[in-house]
Amino acid sequence: MLEKLQPFILAFIPIFVAVDAIGNIPIFVSLVEGSNKKERRRAISDSVTTATAVAVVFMFVGKWVLRLIGITIPDFQIAGGLLLFVISLRLLLPGASKMLVANGHDKDVGVFPLGTPLITGPAVLTTTLMMLDTHGIIPTFVSLMVNMLIVWLTLVRADGIIKIMGASGTRAFSKIMYILLAAIGVMMIRRGLTGVIFP
Repeated sequence: MLEKLQPFILAFIPIFVAVDAIGNIPIFVSLVEGSNKKERRRAISDSVTTATAVAVVFMFVGKWVLRLIGITIPDFQIAGGLLLFVISLRLLLPGASKMLVANGHDKDVGVFPLGTPLITGPAVLTTTLMMLDTHGIIPTFVSLMVNMLIVWLTLVRADGIIKIMGASGTRAFSKIMYILLAAIGVMMIRRGLTGVIFP
């Protein structure tokens, strides 16, 4: 039983780290500040729908695009690993933030910047493609859907989570996620280099 679940668990964890559902909560709250319940619900729906659609489309066409332009999987592993490492390093630096300039009253705030690039950004796209290559389409797709469900739940309960964890608690959790993301980036680089040296 555990062996059957292993690919799903191994695909879930890196995507969970890349999505950073908890870390997005303070940003979501600031973006929808002053909005009524209907506007908040719409922002949540738009953000999760956009994030899911972008990730799923890239998951299915990403490899085709790579083949079309002559990029091998080891090439993408090295580049993707470097990208994840740089992103995580920038987010770990003092004063770094995922926050983008946006008007919290913008009716499309759920699509941009919340849906993409905050929920589904380069880290999620890269990680999803790597998990697809490593664990297969079903574990990756299920893991992605479960993570998007978690995102939806955290945004719906955003105010309550911030009260429980506190603003500093959510930031600390995010920092831990960024360290794990850096480690995943290093792992991808290592696998990519192994694929190039020993094809």
